[in-house]
Amino acid sequence: MRKSLLLLLLLIPVCSLAQVKITGKVINMTDTKPVPNASVFLNNAQVGNKTADDGTFTLSNVKPGKYDFIISIVGYETYTYNLQAGSVNIDLGTISIIPKTFQLNEVKIRPDPNREKYYAIFRQQFLGSSENAAHCKILNSDVLDFDYDNATRILKATSHDFMEVENKALGYRIRYKLTNFNFDPSIQILYYEGISTFEDLKGSEKQKRKWNRQQQQAYLGSSMHFYRAAIKDSLTSENFVVMQLIRKPNPNYKGGPNNKYLQSLVNKPLDRAEFFKLTDQEGLFAIGYTDCLYVMYTKKAQDPSNNSFQAFNMPNNATTIVSFAEPHAFFDNNGIITTPHAIIYEGDWGINRVAEMLPVDYEPVVEKK
Repeated sequence: MRKSLLLLLLLIPVCSLAQVKITGKVINMTDTKPVPNASVFLNNAQVGNKTADDGTFTLSNVKPGKYDFIISIVGYETYTYNLQAGSVNIDLGTISIIPKTFQLNEVKIRPDPNREKYYAIFRQQFLGSSENAAHCKILNSDVLDFDYDNATRILKATSHDFMEVENKALGYRIRYKLTNFNFDPSIQILYYEGISTFEDLKGSEKQKRKWNRQQQQAYLGSSMHFYRAAIKDSLTSENFVVMQLIRKPNPNYKGGPNNKYLQSLVNKPLDRAEFFKLTDQEGLFAIGYTDCLYVMYTKKAQDPSNNSFQAFNMPNNATTIVSFAEPHAFFDNNGIITTPHAIIYEGDWGINRVAEMLPVDYEPVVEKK
């Protein structure tokens, strides 16, 4: 018990730690020459830069936490390295990246008459249908490639370069390189992943204050907020309630969105120890449960479009059902799931899309009263 407590204290992020720098040099693995103008950034964060003519780079103002360090440039394989930032500057030394090998084949280009239809589906699923999504714009949709299966109606997509997403609701420009997008309308399951970097939009001081408020609104009650509160053991004080949802397949299910399961809610809050676990890896935590988790955030009302969770006569709070495809899903001390294939969200977190996405190094603003 004493050892576990000590380990927990070591793993909890310490906000008072100084921000650090990450330095290094990027070279071509083939000829060892410097690679200038490569994008160097921390995935899903606001920290990024370009390599200089001699291949060197510096990333400044890195907050403590666990990150995926990315190097991306046309003509080279994307380089990814997982790192833990603390209170000491990090020198990554010389990094060799691998040139891509291209095989030239005859290509016949035919315009796809269904591209606009595919893009409309993609945009709604990727950005969402919230009020924030109405203020988001994909500036270069031509980088998207679609693959549609007529039999299953499954839409897949990737991007051969970074999408530029302008989010005027939260005040970010997001560069997002999509590596996997899969939407199955028959079961309403969406999965997507990629690498991204955030940049603040320019605006007046009044506009920036509005963006700060809306960023905080997006954060409160979010999955990022929940996981960070779980690490700090402050779920109750930060207005989360977690209960057990027992769910079994309905043998009389005939299709459609309702009555897929026979389910009952155990109306008693779970202790954090029943679903939260430590791991032997610094900065990495686990969440898991044999049944589903019913997560309510009591300071926000349920979205009116999500009325399927009010059947248990519970308060009209923002509610998420969390189910597990694997015994555990893992998340880091930024509150980000590192194994997204292991977990499924329905409800409040399930409808959040890129329009609500915050950088992993986001910190809530404490407004002066």
